[in-house]
This record gives sequence, structure tokens and C-alpha cells, in this order.
Amino acid sequence: MRNIVAGNWKSNKLMGEAREWMDEMAEWLASHEGVEVMVGAPAPYLSVLANVAPEGLQVLAQNVSAEGHGAHTGEFTADMLKSCGVAGAIVGHSERRARYGDTDDRVKAKVRALVGEGLQAVFCCGETLEEREAGHQEQVVHRQLKAAVLDLDEDALNRVVVAYEPVWAIGTGKTATSAQAQEMHGAIRGWLADRFGDEKAADVAILYGGSCKPSNAAELFGKADINGGLIGGAALNPVDFQGVLAGHPDLKR
Repeated sequence: MRNIVAGNWKSNKLMGEAREWMDEMAEWLASHEGVEVMVGAPAPYLSVLANVAPEGLQVLAQNVSAEGHGAHTGEFTADMLKSCGVAGAIVGHSERRARYGDTDDRVKAKVRALVGEGLQAVFCCGETLEEREAGHQEQVVHRQLKAAVLDLDEDALNRVVVAYEPVWAIGTGKTATSAQAQEMHGAIRGWLADRFGDEKAADVAILYGGSCKPSNAAELFGKADINGGLIGGAALNPVDFQGVLAGHPDLKR
């Protein structure tokens, strides 16, 4: 089973600040193991950061083109990321879905572009507050998962990380209870098992992505089907990010 804690800086940090973050993480990473550590950096920094990242830290993009090569101004392809030493990309994030038109079909294309290049696809799924209040959360997440992941070939599954992000708990200060998070993670694991079998499903890292911070990381990561987190605000400060990592039961010091 993979244990992963991934940061997502979103549109934050200047280059100098990004380099300082890397430097502050380097010593800490040297004395800790047992959990894969990733960070999604802004696109202008990817090539530089991928080449200076300390051992034990993988650099992700926060997006990738669904179109491939061609006349697509402003887009960047999976093989471009690979050529820069980037490990993969975050796709399907709720902000991309809500603000930038990332439909299920577009997210599907992005996942396939990444796994086709042997890169990691950190696939995000989750429901809005309205969808949860209507009791439709499992329908929504299953639809998103079916579109982008459940139709993959089995050999591509080891390049997929699933991040469940209840949209109502992102940047709001609200957090799903550990029981709510586990319930959805368990459902996701079950859908993966139905499609790929129990053994394959057990190997997929399923991350929680809704206002996870040092104070609640241990409770969340202690649940059976929560393998780690996709961390937003708490990933901007390396000390806070280390505090989240410290909450993982498989972290070795």
C-alpha cells in the first residue's frame, strides 16, 4: 500500500520562496521515511524545482493538457512535463472543474495523457455542499471515478493516486469528520475492488483533500482507507507541512 502526502501550492509563492521551501524541507526529509512526499508547484517553476528537489520529494504539475501537441496556446503536454523531470500532475481538482471547464471527459483525457507517459495522475474527485446535502455524494464521486479511472487498463492503475476532496471543506475551515472521510474512502476502495480486484484496489493510494492540517492529520490518516492527504494551505509553510506529515502513522523518524 502506498502512503502519500502531497502539497498543492496553487497560485502561491514566487520563485525565491519556492526554493526556500525546498531548502527547508531537505534536512527534514533526510531523517524521515515511510511516506511518499509530493508537491504541486506553479507551472513556471516546474523545470527548476524538479532539478533541485531534495531526495524524497517528487514535484508535480497542477495541470496538464488534454489536447496533446498542436496549436493549443498556453497548454503543456504530459511529455513536456516528463522531459522536465516532473513526476506527474494533479488533475480534476474542484477549482479546475468549477472555474476552468474541466468536465469529466476532459479530466479523463488528462489522466490518460499522464499514465500514457508513465507519469503519476493525482486524480481529484468530490462533491459540493449542495450535492452532499441532497444525499448525492456517492453518486457524484462514483460518476467522476468511473469517467477517469475505472475504465483504465489494469496496468495503468499503479500510476493513479485518488484524492477525495469534499468541495465544501476546501479553504472554508470546515473539515469532513474522520468518519465521513473514511466512509467515502471506503466506498472508493470498494468501487476500485469491483473493477480491478481487491489486491489491485488495496495498492491504490486514496488521499483526503479537505482542510487537513497538523491538528487533525493523525485522526484522518489513522482511518483504514485514508492513505494520506492532498494538502492546500498547510503545505505553504514547510513547518506546517512537516506537522501534517508527522501525523501519518507510517512515518519513520
